[in-house]
Amino acid sequence: MDSVESLSEVHEDDDHARTGTVWTATAHIITAVIGAGVLALPWSVAQLGWVIGPLVLLAFAWVTYYTAILLCDCYRCPDKTTGRRNSNYMEAVSAILGGKQKLLCGVAQQANLWGAMIGYTITTATSMMAVKKSNCLHKHGHKANCRMSGNSYMIIFGLVEVILAQLPNLEKVTVLSVIAAIMSFAYSLIGLGLCIAKVAGDGNLKGTLTGVGVGSNGVTAATKTWNAFQALGNIAFAYTFAPLLVEIQDTLRSPPPENQSMKKATLYGIGATSVFYVTLGCIGYAAFGNSSPGNFLTGFGFYEPYWLVDIGNICIVIHLVGAYQVFGQPVFALLEKWVASTWPRSSISSKLYKINLPGTKTCVQFTLARLTIRTFIVMLMTVVAMILPFFNAIMGLLGAIIFWPLTVRFPVSMYIAREKIKMGTFEWYRLQILSMVTLVVSLLAAVGSVAGLLDSLKHSAPFKSYY
Repeated sequence: MDSVESLSEVHEDDDHARTGTVWTATAHIITAVIGAGVLALPWSVAQLGWVIGPLVLLAFAWVTYYTAILLCDCYRCPDKTTGRRNSNYMEAVSAILGGKQKLLCGVAQQANLWGAMIGYTITTATSMMAVKKSNCLHKHGHKANCRMSGNSYMIIFGLVEVILAQLPNLEKVTVLSVIAAIMSFAYSLIGLGLCIAKVAGDGNLKGTLTGVGVGSNGVTAATKTWNAFQALGNIAFAYTFAPLLVEIQDTLRSPPPENQSMKKATLYGIGATSVFYVTLGCIGYAAFGNSSPGNFLTGFGFYEPYWLVDIGNICIVIHLVGAYQVFGQPVFALLEKWVASTWPRSSISSKLYKINLPGTKTCVQFTLARLTIRTFIVMLMTVVAMILPFFNAIMGLLGAIIFWPLTVRFPVSMYIAREKIKMGTFEWYRLQILSMVTLVVSLLAAVGSVAGLLDSLKHSAPFKSYY
């Protein structure tokens, strides 16, 4: 290991070369949005039924797109095309709404990013176990006892992410994002194909207008209510990408103005994911009806062809390896920036080290701060995932906690402040009604997800993630 020169000083408003395009930004968006959340959509539609389920999917798509368009104009200020850059969501909130709002935004954003890493660790381990279980059931029969623990798979995933976490910033994971976006389409198409085949094989569309009914399979009125609320959280989580929007926009080259490119990328990204979500949610529900599994590729609604189920789950793993970094890089950057500002003269964050990989021309560069902080964060997220390995409840709770403040509240407030919309005008009331309605939905989703998490804890124990 050889130490090299300290990192050079650069202008605060142009701290790295920006080479991103509409298409790389679209890849980042698809990678961030189409993730673990898509796997729970048939279950979510089953809790709501044929009437409310599709309407909720479309409503969340519209709200996500509309507020994202508002947020795109917050990357630069005071002028939205020539003003000073805000390299992340918190800086945008601080510049437009002030420091106190920045603190609230930071708490919500970090909760989302840290929670997503936990959720992705759980989901990856579940998919890795599903591959092994699928082969076991194929070999020994569908009634065979093929239970296994997911702890070892979470540890393996964590070790991979520790290595990838040494990539310096979000732009350096563009290749991962492109691969992950391809994988997301792959397993979505596999899941869609399996659902269509099941519908065709059964010869009828399953499901009811109101979803899972009270009294079926021991479902009580309370359980029906909590699950319906939890479904709202799952759908909210599936659509959430606002916490990363500004960071993705900061990778775009200019000209053209970044807000114009980002609006196009948002249209393409949200449009593509919405088509997948509505299609998968509805056809998955048509295939399984009110018995839809919590995770349609690992819940073993499909046993055969087992090799195709395996491929779908492997695609999920590859996708989440990249998505983890898209969510993790802003967390790493924030903590490293805090260390650098707290100890500005320390070599821990300024001295760059290089390691030449044997047999290749590749050179890995890192600082001690980067190596230590990123390794610790990944290890911590892995341990938390092992303690709380509950897929649906975690997804719902994350969606409930972060959808309203990050996807709706802050973009709406920044838009009102930027455009100087006066209180009491039609525009002001329209935006406030949107904010209040989504707040109520988020609160209901939080209640349902907490109830689901408490119920899961009754039947499991920390570090006992058997599947």
